[in-house]
Amino acid sequence: MVFSTVLTSVPNLYLTRKPKNIHIQIRCLSSPSVSISSQSTLTQFDLKAYWATLYAEITQKLEEAIPVKYPDQIYEAMRYSVLAKGAKRAPPVMCVAAYEIFGDNRLAAFPTACALEMVHAASLIHDDLPCMDDALERRGQPSNHKVFGDDMAILAGDALFPLGFHHIVMHTPPELVPESRLLRVIAEIARTVGSSGMAAGQFLDLKGGNTVDFIQEKKYGAMGECSAVCGGLLAGAKDDEIERLRRYGRAVGVLYEVVNDVLLSKSTEKEGTEGQEKKGKGYVRLYGIEKSMEIMEELRSKAKNELDGFEKYGDCVAPLYSFIDYAINRGFNVSDLSQ
Repeated sequence: MVFSTVLTSVPNLYLTRKPKNIHIQIRCLSSPSVSISSQSTLTQFDLKAYWATLYAEITQKLEEAIPVKYPDQIYEAMRYSVLAKGAKRAPPVMCVAAYEIFGDNRLAAFPTACALEMVHAASLIHDDLPCMDDALERRGQPSNHKVFGDDMAILAGDALFPLGFHHIVMHTPPELVPESRLLRVIAEIARTVGSSGMAAGQFLDLKGGNTVDFIQEKKYGAMGECSAVCGGLLAGAKDDEIERLRRYGRAVGVLYEVVNDVLLSKSTEKEGTEGQEKKGKGYVRLYGIEKSMEIMEELRSKAKNELDGFEKYGDCVAPLYSFIDYAINRGFNVSDLSQ
C-alpha cells in the first residue's frame, strides 16, 4: 500500500512518450487548488532529505526490533523482507509526517511507524505467494517464498503481523502517548489488514470482476489511509482532522498505484512488449491510459483539497503535500536512500 522533491510542473509525469490523442493537463503547484501558504512551503521543502533521515532512523529501529534468534530461519525470513534494500518505507514515513503536524516529538511515532512497516512487509510476503499473485520478485530481490520456501514465507508473514502490535505496546513511550490513543492505533491497523480491509481487496483481486476501484482502495489505499490516520491518532488529532487524514491517505495510496499502472503500460508500449502480467486488474487494463490519467488528476486534487484544511498548521503539512507530487513525479529513487 505503495512521494519526491516537489517540481513546479509535471507535463509528462516522468513517463515515456505521451500517446497521441491524450490531452490530460496535470496542474502545477500554482494551481488554485493549492493554498498560497502551502505553495510557498512546498517550493522550499526538501522531501528527499526528510525521507532519507527518517529512512535511516526507522531502518535502525527495525534492525533492533527483529534480531535473529531461535527458530533462526523464521527470523531470517522476516528480516529478509522487512530490511530489504529496495524497501521504500512509505508507510512509516507517512505516519511520522502525519504525527508531526500535531505532535512535537517524533520518537512517539517510531514504534507505530516500525509496526506499519512490519505489517506492510507481511502483506507483501503473502501477496507474492504462488496461490496469490505468484510474484517472483519484490523490492529488487527474489520474493520471500523463492528464497525460504512457501511454508517459511507463510510463517514469516504470520509472525510479522503480531510482532507489529507487540512492538507498539512495548516500545511506545507512555509519557508521550496515552493508552487510549494506542488502543485506537491498534484497532486501526487491525481493521486495515482484516477482512474488511486489505484481505478483502486481495480476495476480490483473485476472484476477478469489474471491481477495480474497490480492489485498489483496499489493497493500496488502505495502507496509506492507515499510515496517515495512525500518525494523527498518536498525536491526539481531533476526529474531523483524523477523517481528513483518512481521505488524504486513501487518495495518495491509490494515486501511487494508478501511476504505477500507467508507468508500466508506457514502458511496455515503448519496448514493444506485453510485459509481465499481474494477476487481477489495474486501472489501465480496465479503463485505458486516458481515463487512468483523468483518475490520477482527480486523486491528486482530492488529496490536496484535504490538506488545505490543515492550513493553520503551516509548514508542518509540507511533507504530506510533497508525497502527493512524489506519487506522480517520482523525482528521486527511494531505494537509493538505503545506500
